[in-house]
Amino acid sequence: MSLLFKHLRIHQIFGANTDVGKTVLTTALVRASAVAKREAFYLKPISTGPIQDADDEHIIRHSGPEKERVHTDCLYRFHVPVSPHLAAQLAAGTESQKIVPDGTFINSIVSHVRRCASQASGPAHMYVETAGGVHSPTLSGSTQLECYRPLFLPTILIGDSRLGGISATISAYESLLMRGYIVDAILLFRDEYYRNSDYLKPYFSERGITVTALDAPPPKLDELTANFKSTEEYYEKLDMLPTLRHLDTRHEERLAQLASMPRRSLDAFWWPFVQHGLVKGEGDVTVIDSASSDFFSVYKAQDTQAVSHLESQLDGSASWWTQALGHAHPALTLAAARASGRYGHVMFPQATHAPALELAERLLHDGPGKGWASRVFFSDDGSTGMEIALKMALRAFSVRESLEGTDRKALGVLGLRGSYHGDTIGAMDACAEEGVYTCEWHNAKGYWFDPPTVSIQQGRPVITLPAALAPTAPSDLVSSESISWVYDVARRLDTPLADEYRAYITKTLRNLESSGAPRLAALVLEPLVMGAGGMIFVDPLFQRVLVDVVRGPGPASALDTPWRGLPVIFDEVFVGLYRLGMQSTIPLLGVAPDISVHAKILTGGLVPLAATLASDAIFRAFYSTNKAEALLHGHSYTAHALGCEVANETLRLVEQERHSEAWVAAQARWEVASGTPNTVWSLWDPDFVQTVSCADTVAEVMALGTVLSIKVKDSDAGYVSQSAQTLLQTLKIAGTEASELPQFSIHFRTLGNVAYFMTSLNTAPETIRSIEDKIWRALQKSS
Repeated sequence: MSLLFKHLRIHQIFGANTDVGKTVLTTALVRASAVAKREAFYLKPISTGPIQDADDEHIIRHSGPEKERVHTDCLYRFHVPVSPHLAAQLAAGTESQKIVPDGTFINSIVSHVRRCASQASGPAHMYVETAGGVHSPTLSGSTQLECYRPLFLPTILIGDSRLGGISATISAYESLLMRGYIVDAILLFRDEYYRNSDYLKPYFSERGITVTALDAPPPKLDELTANFKSTEEYYEKLDMLPTLRHLDTRHEERLAQLASMPRRSLDAFWWPFVQHGLVKGEGDVTVIDSASSDFFSVYKAQDTQAVSHLESQLDGSASWWTQALGHAHPALTLAAARASGRYGHVMFPQATHAPALELAERLLHDGPGKGWASRVFFSDDGSTGMEIALKMALRAFSVRESLEGTDRKALGVLGLRGSYHGDTIGAMDACAEEGVYTCEWHNAKGYWFDPPTVSIQQGRPVITLPAALAPTAPSDLVSSESISWVYDVARRLDTPLADEYRAYITKTLRNLESSGAPRLAALVLEPLVMGAGGMIFVDPLFQRVLVDVVRGPGPASALDTPWRGLPVIFDEVFVGLYRLGMQSTIPLLGVAPDISVHAKILTGGLVPLAATLASDAIFRAFYSTNKAEALLHGHSYTAHALGCEVANETLRLVEQERHSEAWVAAQARWEVASGTPNTVWSLWDPDFVQTVSCADTVAEVMALGTVLSIKVKDSDAGYVSQSAQTLLQTLKIAGTEASELPQFSIHFRTLGNVAYFMTSLNTAPETIRSIEDKIWRALQKSS
């Protein structure tokens, strides 16, 4: 929703406190703009108190000699002189009712600003004045800093010239800064006794911000005519033109920087997962000016002066699956600042600090490690977390089997074809050497089964069997009673299909053992969904049977049993921590791994961090008085205090989200009782999913938790296919209907002929319904 026009320079006025002179100095800016032959638009989104004392009325009274150029407006007016949230509650007649949600409030400002932009006949200025201090509440009760953040308007901060004003001004500035606001200038009154400006000018000069001290207004006179004359004389003496020129310059610099970024980026970056030979030019570069909640604010050059150069674009892939609570979440930002201020970064070997210890204990006792894991090893990201998991598993197997020398070097892993565990070479070696995820040193070590998959086709859930299994079944498609039946693993364990899986896996492993293939030392799985391989939803029964077979006879589901057969690694980097609507896939599968890896959602997408969890039996394979037998693996930023603190805050907020009205309603739509264990559901509407699965251009659809996957019919399917991208290309165009607010396009990524869409855990239901509508319309246009 960010707004940036070439001809309409907009600034938002925040105050370091109440009664610091926001309206007086905003009036001076409005007058100066009009005198400079600019149309001057003034907006007071919320006004409380008598109309004669309203800020917009003051602007009207003192708009100066060019008053015909001045336009004022107020969107929400309350006549009780109290805080906006209280005024709204009193007007609504109850203390609990939120009269205007933040989204509605912001949309009304966006609509008004766009109208002003279309009305301006030439270069113009606009000032949006807030109420009270930076943390004063808005109509809904949220603070102004949080509420106005989606607009991302450049800011003028009105400092406090009174006793204590230095602290108030710096505190207000830091509050703005931590929420990403651009502060273009600080204005305050000159006070000859306290002289706050003398301190604040050099302080902010070091931070690249101009501070301007201006004469304070004369005392208010009781007689109206005399007071008006005195105030007018005051405004006439103020010289605001230097400030005006500075603000205009900052506006022009911002536009110039955004316009130059595509070309400079093409000359500077080597992007990940991008074939630069297919990048046609600057128009293919997505310039992200800011991000808030589920949306990017992206730059688009415009020829029409009434159209914003910034466009809202939904982050349709949750920024490579990392976002849990949306971009720029204030609680996560403050958590990072808290840890940064307390620790910075501290080294971790044989040390501890509160954020890391709290996180480790949370993961072990209340998180995905509950009941089976005894240790947490921290690292940087999912790929390095998987490297650690592989080292753990291979060593544990070697110790158990008393392997030495070259026998340890010849070990392989067992997995599923289409799996992906990261781009570091060790993680790559744990995947089949196929497709495009490869490099010269990639040496696939092991064996990978073609897995049965789950999808919704033509409105019905089916299990598609691989070629190796299909001949033993009447068809390669196995119809299912329902999606909930497919994921009821315990119920399906005694079915004929489970017997087929068991026999097939056992026979294959026996053949491998007798063929002289590398000795298998670990089972490595992406539970339920293999993400980068093409959003492959694996039949969970196959994965459960696979774990049971490699562990051999015995109580495979016993959580406290030391590993048997092969150690099992669960790569939950993508699927864990409620990405699929469940904290972990362990309860659904009915078996615990020996090692699991977690990242992405772990820190809400704010900072990198990974955690590799291990059972005590795995840990004991490294336990010795010989240092050479330790896990000699580490990263400079292991247990990064910022990452650990952010992770703790993320997990706390995610647990709250589990009980939200949106989750309860979504579970009800999928006919799942809230809080029922081992059940599957999605934030995507089941009727929408079924309808899309029947579209002429769609082969199959699947949805779990926040994830929606659409496989397009394509005879030349594969990672390099452009069919899904082409089919849904219109999603990259924002709506133009005046009634559609917020208007947004969708930034999405494809895996060949598979398009996937991913929400945050707290994406508003109305936003998801809007995305569904856009996807359906795009499919209809392509039919």
